[in-house]
Formats: sequence, C-alpha cells, structure tokens
Amino acid sequence: MLSLPNVLTLSRIFAVPLLAFLLWWPDWRLGYALAFVLYCLMGVTDYFDGYLARTSGAVSKLGIFLDPIADKIMVAAVIIVLTAQGYLRGPYAGDLHVIAGLIILVREIAVSGLREFLGGLQVSMPVSRLAKWKTTMQLFALGGLILGGAVHGQPCQSLGEACASFADSWVHVTSLSLLWGAAVLTLITGWDYLRVGLAHMD
Repeated sequence: MLSLPNVLTLSRIFAVPLLAFLLWWPDWRLGYALAFVLYCLMGVTDYFDGYLARTSGAVSKLGIFLDPIADKIMVAAVIIVLTAQGYLRGPYAGDLHVIAGLIILVREIAVSGLREFLGGLQVSMPVSRLAKWKTTMQLFALGGLILGGAVHGQPCQSLGEACASFADSWVHVTSLSLLWGAAVLTLITGWDYLRVGLAHMD
C-alpha cells in the first residue's frame, strides 16, 4: 500500500511532463512563471516526503528507490528542455554554459550506476555534506533559470552584441553562475564517489 511520503514522491514524477510542457515555449513568460511555481512545489514535496517518512517511521524500500529517481528525472528534464530552448546561453561564454549542465547530467548517470554496482556488493555510499551543497546549489540554479524566463523572457538567440543585454538580466546571469558552481562541486563529489567505487573493483 502506498504511504503518503511515497504518494508525494510519485507526484513529483508525474509532474515532470507538465513542467517540461510549461518550459517548452521560450517566449511564454506566463508558462515560465507557472513552471517556477510548479518547480517550487516539487521542491517542497521533496522535503516533506523525506521528513514525513522519517518522523512517522514510514521509510520503505519503495520510497528509498523512488526518491532519488524522482530528483534525477526532474533535474534532467529541466536541463534538457532549458538547453533546447536556449536558456543555457549567456554572456561571455555563449553556448558553453551547456557544458555545466552536461557535467551534472553525466555525474548523475555515473553515480547512479556506481550505486547500483556497490548495492550488489552490499556496500553503502552515503551522501556527503558537500554533495548536499551541490544539490542545493543545483536546484537554486535551475529554479533561477526558470524564474529568469518569467522575468526577462526569451534569452538572446544570437551570440555577440545581442547577448550584451544579458548583463541586465541579473536573475539569468546569477543562475548560470550557480550552475557552474554546482558543476564544480559535481566534479569534486563525483570523484569522491568514484574513489569509493574503485576501492571495491579489485
């Protein structure tokens, strides 16, 4: 039987297609505003499903399985759609901001595979404090990019002088900076997890 924490987790998974739909049109400011609200609600359910599971003693194998999947699906969907619609483009680096998103996606896939491998060996890989900071920075960065779409509208479509307008789009520029910060922490924590995995691959 599904518990309330598991229902909240599943609600995040089912909300991902709606979130992607709202982000699909880069010049639809209302859609991005609604997407930002939905994104925040998904973040709130992410907190409360874990909190309720721990405080009510309702931690289940299904919840342990679904929770990280829900997070990764949401992050991957947002990064992919924002990249497709040009929101990972900015001043000075142009399209190179996409690399930050790519680093995060690759790390998520690699760590998931590593956890599956270590799980077969009955080896746990706890989440580090630095990894929690990475996740927090990543979520704020993506949320800021969505909010930037609601506040500033569609980002520039051509590189060069047109992109100078991004200097005034402080929400967008700040969010791209946070995304790079998350990407750096992603590399550091990814290497820490990889070292743990390599120690069990002899």
